[in-house]
Amino acid sequence: MKLPSSTTTTDRLTNPTPGEILAEEFLKPMGLSQNALARALGVPPRRINEIVLGKRAVSADTDLRLARYFGLSDGFFLGLQADYDLMEQRRKIGPQLQHIVPRAA
Repeated sequence: MKLPSSTTTTDRLTNPTPGEILAEEFLKPMGLSQNALARALGVPPRRINEIVLGKRAVSADTDLRLARYFGLSDGFFLGLQADYDLMEQRRKIGPQLQHIVPRAA
């Protein structure tokens, strides 16, 4: 039985990091620097910089702070992180997933 490919579509899509979304959708439009955001959140500037550069994942702590600051629902940035991580893993192990046959209920 041939299973539908779930990797074909994701291979062609861009997969922005939560940091790219933070920078492009929040910081730039608001004219907010990484340092100003870090000060407002009470976190080291390096944390924000590493998230923006895609070198650090968004933690629950950072998510709660960002959500509070931007008036978003708790878990917003964690959701972005989970979506990013899932797509990256799907790209990495997609061929292996094709060999797993789903178990019937």
